[in-house]
Amino acid sequence: MSGDRPPPAARWLGRVPYLEALEAQRAHRARLLAGEAEEELWGLEHEPVVTRGRRGTEDGLDADALAARGVPQIQTERGGRTTWHGPGQLVVYTLVHVHARGHGPASFVAALEDGVIDWLGGLGLAAGRRAGHPGVWRGSDKLCAVGLHISGGVAMHGLALNLCPDLSTYALFTPCGIEDGGVSSVERALGAAPSPAAAFPGLAVALIAAITSSKAAS
Repeated sequence: MSGDRPPPAARWLGRVPYLEALEAQRAHRARLLAGEAEEELWGLEHEPVVTRGRRGTEDGLDADALAARGVPQIQTERGGRTTWHGPGQLVVYTLVHVHARGHGPASFVAALEDGVIDWLGGLGLAAGRRAGHPGVWRGSDKLCAVGLHISGGVAMHGLALNLCPDLSTYALFTPCGIEDGGVSSVERALGAAPSPAAAFPGLAVALIAAITSSKAAS
């Protein structure tokens, strides 16, 4: 169970192409399942990319406008629908033995949300949940998206926290298919935000605390 396991390690990877990171996650999970690797949280940024989750819908995506910006579209195995990644957004991939830590999918998502909410609170930004919609919100605006894929009890993918990105690409589709909400960032809320590289160590501490909490897994 969670209390018998060492905490996941946190690794900052810098800016990594999306497909390269995706294949690295798949390979690391295979090694985890084989008992040949340890649990890790990866912090990184991506070049601009739009990804779609298992639900498959394009969410009103303007393919021509995306192509004009040179933004590729990639289908993935994660949960959720359509979202964007790019510079100024902190992505955290969670290569974690979810079931061995006493979590189910819902409690693991809740633990990630708790970690983000706690970390944002330390910046003086009050954020929370929105009923029926995973992620971390400030009112009706999403600050952090969460999408996972769990196989053999081990998670990959994770969360994407908008720190100081260019939010304009979100106008080219309906993020996560949510018609009655928007997308915001820490910078927009507070007037300034740390870079992903600066934010990751502290956020990783908060996420690891939430993931390993017996309360979170209950």
